[in-house]
Amino acid sequence: MERLNGEIRDREKVMRGLKKKNTPILTGYQLFHNYIRPHQGLEGLTPADKCGIKIEGENKWITLIQNASQE
Repeated sequence: MERLNGEIRDREKVMRGLKKKNTPILTGYQLFHNYIRPHQGLEGLTPADKCGIKIEGENKWITLIQNASQE
């Protein structure tokens, strides 16, 4: 959780603040952190992998978007 907060804080500096309350940047970072980014503490797995949620496909971003649009 602290790493995610650090990533958001680093990005916010470059963007000079979050312009809107409901910005998609925060949701994007949550998705990246939980489904795409491997974690050293989880032996190179993502939190989703560790929970048994597999994201199949060559590009995980595209797979997540396609799955979200089907619901």
